[in-house]
Amino acid sequence: MNLFFSRLDEQQRRWYAALESDRIGQGGDKLLSLITGLDDKTIRRGRDELAQQLASRPVDRVRRPGAGRPLAGKKDPAIEGDLSRMLEAETAGDPSSQQKWVRSSLRQLSERLSKAGHSASPPTVGRLLRKLDFSLKSNRKQKEAGSDHQDRDEQFRYIEEKKQEFLQAGMPVISVDAKKKELVGDFKNRGQSWCREAEEVNVHDFLSSAKGRVVPYGIYDLGNNQGYVYVGESCDTSQFAVDVIARWWQQEGKAEYRKANRMLILADGGGSNGCRVRSWKQNLQQEVSDRLGLEVTVSHYPTGCSKWNPIEHRLFSYISINWAGKPLRRMETILGYIAGTKTKAGLKVKAYVQKGIYEKGKKVSDAEMEKLNMERHDVCPNWNYTIRPRIGIVPDT
Repeated sequence: MNLFFSRLDEQQRRWYAALESDRIGQGGDKLLSLITGLDDKTIRRGRDELAQQLASRPVDRVRRPGAGRPLAGKKDPAIEGDLSRMLEAETAGDPSSQQKWVRSSLRQLSERLSKAGHSASPPTVGRLLRKLDFSLKSNRKQKEAGSDHQDRDEQFRYIEEKKQEFLQAGMPVISVDAKKKELVGDFKNRGQSWCREAEEVNVHDFLSSAKGRVVPYGIYDLGNNQGYVYVGESCDTSQFAVDVIARWWQQEGKAEYRKANRMLILADGGGSNGCRVRSWKQNLQQEVSDRLGLEVTVSHYPTGCSKWNPIEHRLFSYISINWAGKPLRRMETILGYIAGTKTKAGLKVKAYVQKGIYEKGKKVSDAEMEKLNMERHDVCPNWNYTIRPRIGIVPDT
């Protein structure tokens, strides 16, 4: 009975409960109230509506216009803003779409809102999340490797602490990562776009048919909601990643953060900027810390948790949407789509070509690692460390 009952809308529930109560006879209302959870008055109301043959009931509405409790957002205008701030530290997203999700359950978020002075049931929280453009995750092949790591949650909390520490001090916090490599030429691009006729592209994505292959490396400035993408034409290496960061600082960051002497970099656990990549640390020491005179703190997201990196859902996802279904035939086209990416929240993006040949396979010896002025943090030391300028090396002015 309850399985069937759960599939009915609220007016059908009270009608069905009223019919069952009448069939039982005396004491039916109380019994049905215990079984279904409906109030006695609700069951009596259903009986009255059935007695009137539903003459006044519109067939296309569950409730009469204006009926029902006011929505939480109208009763409590501050609840959406407070919920949005709660979610800043635990939002993940798909870099190829606008799908976003959070780590906490609806019940956990309901309890946190209650502690913050807001009354919101789990279903209400779900409705607010949908309004904020969050969605349910589908059950697909996207299980995060390392999701059961014992230090995972501690690292997420530590990243949030460091992020707030740097932002409140007026220091730059940047989220970095390499976007998916793209073939340049007449190749199908994922997604759809509005047009009179579909553009013809190659049947197969053979590298030999391409004009080239590009590597977009992105920097997302959390403090200013600004994106910067440097498009390379060589390999995605640690030298490439660090050269982009150094160039960003000289072109953009130094002017935005005139008093800054340190920066926080949020990066994935793998790839060219991975937590175990020695050349990443060595290049940061030489090209950013020593040459630019900056103290660099790096916090890596746990292995397999790249979707929690802000750049994925605050920058890359919108770029993917902007060029969805459009062949990337020339470098100018790629730069145009990247630079043309904007959001209602005020995101603006700049795009540049990153020249240079970058070779893979460069090794860093133990002796070279010993020369780095690097300090690992007490919390999750494999994922958190600070690199400081070395004494005796004069930074570029």
